[in-house]
Amino acid sequence: MSSNKPVVSIRAATVADVPTIFDFIKGLAIYEKLEREHVGTHADLTATLFGERPYAHVFIASLPEKGDVGFCLYFFNYSTFLCKPGIYLEDLFVKEEARGLGVGKALLKHLAKEALRLGCGRLDWQALDWNTPAINFYLGIGAKSLDEWKSFRLTGENLTKFAGSS
Repeated sequence: MSSNKPVVSIRAATVADVPTIFDFIKGLAIYEKLEREHVGTHADLTATLFGERPYAHVFIASLPEKGDVGFCLYFFNYSTFLCKPGIYLEDLFVKEEARGLGVGKALLKHLAKEALRLGCGRLDWQALDWNTPAINFYLGIGAKSLDEWKSFRLTGENLTKFAGSS
């Protein structure tokens, strides 16, 4: 049984990939209708991904004759109930011209294998509630929607204000 889908190559990003990662993040921000929130710079990415203390890691997906077409950015979290580390998938993005070719699935599967290799107990991520294709895909691979949980965030002035409060 043959497949018409091209072979996806996945590799760990290096500092030379910062412009590519930046462009992927910009594409993701546009897709998610959050372009106004994309305020980071190449220097920010370099410092936080490849500096003295990397805060996150990136895998880049490539296709023959198309080059780099997608990425996932992740970092480690911890489950106190499992007493094991976990991986949190912050972003997964595939360029429009490469969607439907198995790139997203390959990136997610690669990350799942990395989680198991490192002894992680789980792989977590979020999806925007309007992103039905992604939600259906995630449910189709066996992921559970954690509908009983609500996400919260402190950022900017609210983070500063709360941190300084007594």
